[in-house]
Formats: sequence, structure tokens, C-alpha cells
Amino acid sequence: MQEMSVDLSVNLAGIDMKNPVMVASGTFGYGEEYSQFFDLGNLGAIVTKSITLAPRAGNRPPRLYETPSGMLNAIGLQNVGLDRFIHEKMVFLRKIGIPIIVSISGEEVSEYAEIASRLSDIDGISGIELNISCPNVSKGGMLFGSDAQVTYDLVKSIRRSTDLPLIVKLSPNVTSITDIAVAAENGGADAISLINTVLGMSVDINTGKPRLGNITGGLSGPAIRPIAVRMVWQVVSAVKSPVIGMGGIMTADDALEFLITGAKAVAIGTANFVNPIAVMEVIDGIKKFMNQKCISNINDLIGTLIDD
Repeated sequence: MQEMSVDLSVNLAGIDMKNPVMVASGTFGYGEEYSQFFDLGNLGAIVTKSITLAPRAGNRPPRLYETPSGMLNAIGLQNVGLDRFIHEKMVFLRKIGIPIIVSISGEEVSEYAEIASRLSDIDGISGIELNISCPNVSKGGMLFGSDAQVTYDLVKSIRRSTDLPLIVKLSPNVTSITDIAVAAENGGADAISLINTVLGMSVDINTGKPRLGNITGGLSGPAIRPIAVRMVWQVVSAVKSPVIGMGGIMTADDALEFLITGAKAVAIGTANFVNPIAVMEVIDGIKKFMNQKCISNINDLIGTLIDD
């Protein structure tokens, strides 16, 4: 059967993407690390490692532990800091020619606001992802994303600091994911991304010690995908803003679950560690599926879940 031409392009809160497949923050470095494996220009977008105002060394090791169908991590937002990111990392990123979304984190609202404001003046940045959902830092992180009012106040404050599209990344470690999503949207979020990692822990029975230096960490990988799909479904039904789905996507079939459920785009995370070309295989697999189903435009597939 001859392949038909398929249109994978999507517009995400004003960000034009050639396809709906992104790489998740914290799993793709600053982009250059993966450039030896494939042409980064074929991605829909890159979401950078979360940037803080000052450099961070991260948590004490060990910081990674493989679990059944997943991985625990407690990196602790290790990054080069805002100044080095702007003057060093953006030099490479802006050459790729695709949307660059910068993930940011902070310990105080003022820190988020300053980072967002300074990034607004940098060429080559298409949007900002607010990481208010990291479970591996003692200050900021998930503390901002576990209360609806705090989320609203933070997003509203940052909204005043930048005209760039704001994507708010949500934690699954909350009582009501929809309450947090609605609060983020009301505060000025242009898009919602979910889910970040699920808080977990593992113990070495021979030593009696936690396997991570931070004791707890964030669980990612296929083990959390059903949780992520369920939460994306809930949030898609609760907000008008576009939703980015992530959590355990390893194959095109996994990504299609999120798209059919209503996610406008998807982000690949843990799969990048297992298979450095996973994102390209996902893009190719989506094209193949659309050909098989005679769907010429990805937007005709998004949100087609039959739930009655």
C-alpha cells in the first residue's frame, strides 16, 4: 500500500510544532548530548533541563535506581544556572531550528519571576515550562504544585513577568489533579503538561538502607503510564488550555494513547535513557498508524476517545 502524505503539525498555545512529539525536561540534557544520534531538527520541540537562578549540584548519590518497569531518580535539579544557560547552552539550542521550551524552577516566587523575565529577552526561546512538580528538592518544586491557591498565585505572578507562552507542569502527587490544573489555567497558564514523576522509594534489604541518597525519588517509566493517561483524561475534560501528556511513553502506541485521550502533544522522558532514538521511532510509528487508519491530519486523531 502506498503511503499517503500525513500532516503531523500542531499549534500548542501559539507554538508551531512540526509534530506533537517533544522530549521531557531532565531527560535530554541541553539537547547537544543527543545530537550525535539523530537530527534534532526532526523533533516537535525540546524542553530543556530545569534551570534555576544559581547553579545547583543536585542531590547526593546514588541518584538513580532501576525498578520493575520503571526508574527512580533523585537528581535534585542539577543544572548550570541561568547565566551559563543563556550564554552557553542557548548558543547551540537556537541553531536547531525548532521550538525550544525552557523549564524553570525556583525556591521562591520571586526566583521564578526573575528567571522568566530574563528569558523573555533571549532569542530562540519559544516558551517557558514552570516546573512546580519536582518531588526531589527540599524547597520549591512540588511544594508549589500541591496546593491550588499557591499554584494560582505563582502562575499569576509569573504571567506578569513574561509574554512567552507558559506551560505549567503538574505533579501526580496531589489529591485532585483537576483542581490544580484549573488553578494554573486561571492564573494564566497557556498549556498544562502532566504528569511529573510519582513519589517512590526503594530499600536494599541486605544493608537496610534506602537505595537513593535522597531516600525518596520520582518514579518514571512504563509503570506510571496508566496513571498518566487517567490524569490527562481528567485534565483535558476540566480545562480549555491544550494539554501535553507524558509518563511512561516508550513506543508510538503509548504516545497514541495520550493523543487519542486528548493530549495536544506528548513528551518522551525515561525512554531516552533506554533508547536514544526512541523519539524518532515514536514519530515514525505515529505516521505509520495514521497511514493504516487513513488519517491525513494529526488533529483529526487528537481527542477521539470513545468514552460513552
